[in-house]
Amino acid sequence: MTTNYPLEKIFKTVLEKGGSFADLYHESSHSSYIVCDDNKIEKVVAGTDAGVGLRAIVDFKTSYAYGNLCSEADVLTLAGDLAGVVQAGSGGIIAREYPSAPRVNLEVGLSPNTIETARKVAVVREADSAARAVDPRVRQVKVVYGDKHQGLAIANSEGFLVEEDRTYTLFAVQVVAAENGLIQTGYEPIGGLIGFELFDEVDPARVAETAARRAVQALEAREAPGGVMPVILSSEAGGTMIHEAVGHGLEADLALEGLSVYSNNIGETVSSPLITVVDDATMPQRRGSYGYDDEGVPAQRTVLVEHGILKGYLCDRLYAMRFNKISTGNGRRQSYKHHPIVRMSNTFIAPGEDDPDTILRNTPEGVLVKKMGGGQVNTVNGDFVFEVSEGYLIRNGQIGDPIRGATLTGNGPQVLKSIDRVGNDLGFGIGTCGKDGQGVPVADAQPTLRIPEIVVGGTARK
Repeated sequence: MTTNYPLEKIFKTVLEKGGSFADLYHESSHSSYIVCDDNKIEKVVAGTDAGVGLRAIVDFKTSYAYGNLCSEADVLTLAGDLAGVVQAGSGGIIAREYPSAPRVNLEVGLSPNTIETARKVAVVREADSAARAVDPRVRQVKVVYGDKHQGLAIANSEGFLVEEDRTYTLFAVQVVAAENGLIQTGYEPIGGLIGFELFDEVDPARVAETAARRAVQALEAREAPGGVMPVILSSEAGGTMIHEAVGHGLEADLALEGLSVYSNNIGETVSSPLITVVDDATMPQRRGSYGYDDEGVPAQRTVLVEHGILKGYLCDRLYAMRFNKISTGNGRRQSYKHHPIVRMSNTFIAPGEDDPDTILRNTPEGVLVKKMGGGQVNTVNGDFVFEVSEGYLIRNGQIGDPIRGATLTGNGPQVLKSIDRVGNDLGFGIGTCGKDGQGVPVADAQPTLRIPEIVVGGTARK
């Protein structure tokens, strides 16, 4: 990896015509991907990839070049090509020595690379059969398995060098159920910075049954009521709201450019005093975790909102340089083909002190959200709309009939300020977050939360 490259020579080449900072990102990856759709194994794909990305920062602007030829001569050629577009800016100091930073132990219990493809296929088939056995109204099942091992090395012109190995495993089931012309879906994913031991911890058949029951239940559910009402977000709902309606607005490339509702609000009250928001890439085995970010900055726990007060933003190196901040270790990229940008890792609302069952009992009427679906958010003003994939009416402080077709519409800061109960539990969701054409693995979480008033979209009258 980079330990075999003449790093001083490479960075001198990149910055010979200007620029204040350069870094090199070397990636070697192996991945496998299996899809079972409509009771057939549709894809079994495995492959390797390797490449190098070089970046130069000139006057707080990024120039980037990458290639999949990794010899010393090829990287020096790439450095020369990049230098050709770096024509201005103050010269940077280039280190002469590059001692390796300490490795962070991200080892997994059972590397997917050691597992035969037949065993991976068997897990997929088991889930397919389990989902179909739930109910005859299940019409279609799609099961996806994926794993990826990355060997990374990151160096920069300031003399920093780190190497890291990451292993991700992902498993997801999507089910379509139908009856009398009505079609509903259910979805359930699991995964993280973890190996094949994932399936010792979570039964793939249970994952499939959860997705199938969610789809079948939606067939039987009543139409959601519409109007302004109390909503309880269960910890089982995952942190979709915190990720979309809050998290993106706290990323420095939006917040420091005036493109976020949270711009220029550090030190101000942005939520209920019951709310603390954290981004933590150091959590073991979570999908958004790492030892070092993709710029070589150590992963860390960053408190963004503390008891309602905005404390700061997520930063990468570029925005730390530009606005005289310190990187929070949130510079991430999809692969060597992409330059790093500010991204969340594992983002969550910290647990509170209330018992979740008590929160429910103390809410006479409203909607309980057990699972969030997709949504949209305007980071400039904080307005959002989210789908509810599994929800229930609340009647007399108890869980009532399941509902379908519900949406939640509101404004991020307003909703955060209105939350009046925070549970002592914490439930995680996982996903791949898309931004600027790049996707990176993330996790998000929240405790049980009560929103006293929010607009619920639905087609039925209360």
